[in-house]
Amino acid sequence: MSGKKLTFEQQLGRLEEIVAALEKGDAPLAESLKLFEEGTKLVSACTKELDSAEQKVVKLMKGADGEPVELPFEEE
Repeated sequence: MSGKKLTFEQQLGRLEEIVAALEKGDAPLAESLKLFEEGTKLVSACTKELDSAEQKVVKLMKGADGEPVELPFEEE
C-alpha cells in the first residue's frame, strides 16, 4: 500500500480483501504472513479511529446543578 493515509472506509475495504484472500487459502505462506501483518495493522488503525469517533459522539444534558453534563450518546 502507498504511504498515503487511507480513509476509514478504504481501510475497511482493504481489510475485507485481505480476509477474503486469506480465507481462500491459496497464497504462499510468505504472502499470507504479509497479508496477515497488513490486516493486523488495519484492524488496529480502524479500532483507534472508531474509539476516537465514539469519544466525539456524546450528548450534553443539564445536570442537577444546571451545568452541562456529558453523557454517552444512545439512540432513543
